[in-house]
Amino acid sequence: MSSSKSPTLLEDVRRVMRLKHYSLHTERSYCEWIKQFVKFHHLNERAGLFENCEAKIEDFLSYLATERKVASSTHYVKFPFMHINLVPNGI
Repeated sequence: MSSSKSPTLLEDVRRVMRLKHYSLHTERSYCEWIKQFVKFHHLNERAGLFENCEAKIEDFLSYLATERKVASSTHYVKFPFMHINLVPNGI
């Protein structure tokens, strides 16, 4: 008897990225940004990703720019959320 366990967020991300033929390097990069985003917002449940998602993305990008001194050109980190539709309306 097998247990049907729901896929994790990152498993879903990987599956979607593979369906869209993203490179392995891009997949790994996006997954790392998503892990940092989840950690930054202390998200424990997938549903938390969708609550007030625009503000969460903006807060994370501001944190990267001000606290971590990440170049503004690196703000393409918004792409994981847009390209793989992790948030409604492809924000």
